[in-house]
Amino acid sequence: MFSMAISRLAAKKILKDAGATRISDDAISYFAEALNIFAYSIAKKAVKLAAHAKRKTVEKEDIKLAEA
Repeated sequence: MFSMAISRLAAKKILKDAGATRISDDAISYFAEALNIFAYSIAKKAVKLAAHAKRKTVEKEDIKLAEA
């Protein structure tokens, strides 16, 4: 399917930046997995949008449309 592009460390930092003071290891793992699934979904949609426009290059607008 896909690789874990967003690390557990990055996920932990996002949770800390959001105000978490303590985070369980399970929560970090689950959040990192959720972020990766979400990012992969947007990426797949953006690639399809670029292909539909007969482009190989994914552009900012493709990602904006994919996340909408």
